[in-house]
Amino acid sequence: MIYITGDTHGEAERFTTEYIPFEKELTADDVVIVCGDFGFIFTCDKYEAKALDKLSKKPYTICFIDGNHENFPAIFQYPEERWCGGRIHRIRDNILHLMRGQIFEIQGKSVFTFGGAYSMDRCLRTLNETYWLEELPDNSQFKEASDSLKRYNHKVDIILTHTAPIITIHSMKAYPDAHDLELTGFLDWIYNEVEFSHWYFGHWHEDLQFNDKIRAVYYDIVKVE
Repeated sequence: MIYITGDTHGEAERFTTEYIPFEKELTADDVVIVCGDFGFIFTCDKYEAKALDKLSKKPYTICFIDGNHENFPAIFQYPEERWCGGRIHRIRDNILHLMRGQIFEIQGKSVFTFGGAYSMDRCLRTLNETYWLEELPDNSQFKEASDSLKRYNHKVDIILTHTAPIITIHSMKAYPDAHDLELTGFLDWIYNEVEFSHWYFGHWHEDLQFNDKIRAVYYDIVKVE
């Protein structure tokens, strides 16, 4: 089965029965996907290495799209491969970074991924130490995403992003940051032009079901039927 959850921010307990009550029942046939801000590759110190080694012993596969609070140069140092039809960085045998603009075929579901967002707390962070400009997509990534969706005739089962379309942000009684408008506007285009069954996103630290298709995830872990 596929399970979706929100920002883990390097908290190892998120992969225990405290947050996944059925965690001990998961097997090699199961995939848990984090909607950005994975956080286990940020300081790149011995504590993170120990946490990754511990997660590598889990029987199931852990995947994540990138958020904004990620150390992108560190992630990019891991080997790039193809997995289930899309491009990944392999962090450990069972820990995978799902790159932007990809469509993966996972357990019979087509899964489109497009991470990234603007760090609204940049004023509290330091460039190239605690935030990186790669947190926002560039033109090549927007194009790759558009090309991927075109190959699938603008129809996928699942969309996974870190932030949300403008229309959904407004539904949260919030406003997209001005620095984020190219990205959230692109997600609005996807919302209007792509046929999909479910869309999950993180970033906003909320567990909210907007309608039968769109859901914000944080601590919830959602089983994809």
